[in-house]
Amino acid sequence: MNAIEQARFNPLYEQMQQALMLQGKRPKTIEAYSRAVRRVAGFFERCPDTLSAAELKTYFAALLETHSWSTIKLDRNGLQFFYKHVLEKQWEWVDIVKPPLERPLPDILSQAETFRLINTVHKLRYRVFFLTVYSMGLRLGEGLQLQVGDIDGEREPHRVHIRSAKGGKDRYVPLPDLTLQTLRAFWKTHRHPRLLFPNPVGGRNGRPPAATPMDRGGVQAAMKAAVADCGIRRKISVHSLRHAYATHLLEHDVDLREIQVILGHARPETTARYAHLTEVTRRHAATRLEALLRPFKLRWEDAT
Repeated sequence: MNAIEQARFNPLYEQMQQALMLQGKRPKTIEAYSRAVRRVAGFFERCPDTLSAAELKTYFAALLETHSWSTIKLDRNGLQFFYKHVLEKQWEWVDIVKPPLERPLPDILSQAETFRLINTVHKLRYRVFFLTVYSMGLRLGEGLQLQVGDIDGEREPHRVHIRSAKGGKDRYVPLPDLTLQTLRAFWKTHRHPRLLFPNPVGGRNGRPPAATPMDRGGVQAAMKAAVADCGIRRKISVHSLRHAYATHLLEHDVDLREIQVILGHARPETTARYAHLTEVTRRHAATRLEALLRPFKLRWEDAT
């Protein structure tokens, strides 16, 4: 982008940053929408305020050759925000790009496979982390951000405060006794004053305690290695533990509405996808969760 176009682009980009913050968008959304505007500006080497529908079609066609439909949707939403809140224009994105509506069902681990997968993980911190994520149906980021003060082990049934989750919403989730006892024992291995899963680099050799949780990449790599060691050929990730949690609770007769609240789904349709995978009846989630985890014993002796 030449100096003239850059000078036109910069104030509009700053207006977009301000609008995103004033609209209360989450940090990840701000970055994704901002990236969309930067990307289209870089593609045409000019400020994107005067792009025609034909140019936008050309851009999205080129983007589709190298990126997934999920990226296309993010860029579409980002540009739509730019047009509406910065340029104060409307654009009919349906006439330009319309990503297909895809709702594939996830690959689901059985209860036995889940327990075997967790105990196959080599490092203790990842093994405990995967038990925690599975036994409370957490997203990866929610598990990493858990703090000591979020655990309520005095109340019956035990519960955990999940803070500022997807959409900026808080929620409480049931905490099985097995997980509570495991977390207490694991905390004694690092005794971090705040984080349940601190970065292991912190606190070593006289260093101050870690300021950040474990690295996402390391967690994902540990899951990938465990899946390979178990010989599982399906598409399994850390998020698959959340899918397994919901499905297994349904199999243990927990009400679909209770599962929706525990998972923090805004729409019941999102949770209802799991009804395709199992039979659903009604019971109380906390007591059924204890029954679900009762057969499992986390091995400590062979973890590093």
